[in-house]
Amino acid sequence: MRRAGRGGPVGLCRVTDHLFLSNARAAGDHSLLRGSDISCVVDATEPGCSRPPPVSEYIHIPVTDSPDSPLGEHFHEVADKIHVTSERGGRTLVHCNAGVSRSAALCLAYLVKHRGMTLLEAHGRVKSCRPLVRPNRGFWKQLIRFEMELRGCNTVRMVSSPIGEIPDIYEEEARHMIPLGPTQ
Repeated sequence: MRRAGRGGPVGLCRVTDHLFLSNARAAGDHSLLRGSDISCVVDATEPGCSRPPPVSEYIHIPVTDSPDSPLGEHFHEVADKIHVTSERGGRTLVHCNAGVSRSAALCLAYLVKHRGMTLLEAHGRVKSCRPLVRPNRGFWKQLIRFEMELRGCNTVRMVSSPIGEIPDIYEEEARHMIPLGPTQ
């Protein structure tokens, strides 16, 4: 993966041998797609923002990066598509605008459904490949429901914090983000 200065990582982040995650800019780089043998692209950008790349399979998931967006309605479809593509020897790239929230959540859903990982393990895997991933709180709630549906238990839960409701895996980080207030 190449790194850019202040813009963060650029390029395709390899989650598994057949699953990649990126932002829209990297997904639009046809040489990166060819160089990584990407055969399927899952584009999780706003309605009207899709730009089909030159690959054999393309899916647009038209959702905004809002906690109210129904991304969970697409978890099974996308996870199954990634799985089927890998079974045929193909590679899938999942992207959204920044490669932080929507695309990360879709990758987490795949890892939970088809790789036997808990949601906590899946998050660790994706974060190790792309450290800036951070699905919004609405997507976390949907992922938690998805894990419960598939596994009958949860490894991540939503908790209250001074900065609002967050997944428990962000509790320590949130403590360090809270302003202390004026000094006397």
